[in-house]
Amino acid sequence: MSLDLAFMISTLPAFGRAVLVTLQVGALSIGGGLLVAFAANLLLAARRRWLTALVRGYVEVARNTPLLIQLFFIYFALPPLGVSVSGYASALIAMTFLGGAYLTEVLRAGIDAVPPAQVEAGRALGLSEGQLLGRIVLPQAALASLPALFANLIFLLKETTVVSAVAVPELLYTTKNYIALYYKTFEMLAVLTGLCLLLFLPLSLLLGALERRLQRGHLGV
Repeated sequence: MSLDLAFMISTLPAFGRAVLVTLQVGALSIGGGLLVAFAANLLLAARRRWLTALVRGYVEVARNTPLLIQLFFIYFALPPLGVSVSGYASALIAMTFLGGAYLTEVLRAGIDAVPPAQVEAGRALGLSEGQLLGRIVLPQAALASLPALFANLIFLLKETTVVSAVAVPELLYTTKNYIALYYKTFEMLAVLTGLCLLLFLPLSLLLGALERRLQRGHLGV
């Protein structure tokens, strides 16, 4: 069996547009997820029982339901209730909802890793709660969270393939369209695999190098 290289090359402009959609959906949902995670940890820091229960409930619901189910609920279940949401908006909402839950746990674990003695020392020096958070807790929590944070960023970016289910024209959606039209299954899967490697592998290596650099800088080595 020989590959139809000419056909594969002819599809690259469409796949280029799909890469841009993938990156756009991934970047926006990751940014939204980070904002949700930060807000959720501020609620946890308030140490109010009902706020803690609210955040914990959100995290458990988001992490224990598949992204595809969340996506279908937003896209198909809300319109009969009078809320019409486009496929693209559904993708962003669902991925932000899921990403926010995972990143909430990542940031919470980083905050828990900050030695309590340092927080008490900051209070003894007269720092306000905001100063404690900005100068002591968050910088150390961010550094402690880096491995899990970067792993989750890659995970969320790869999860963009799921949004093809609601006709968002990202990589998998484009692949399925070409297969349906031209029956070039092997060629299209080869293009998809190659583009995923070109997209995700350098990003993974870059984030790994950044993590090591930041940690070395923090340790002074």
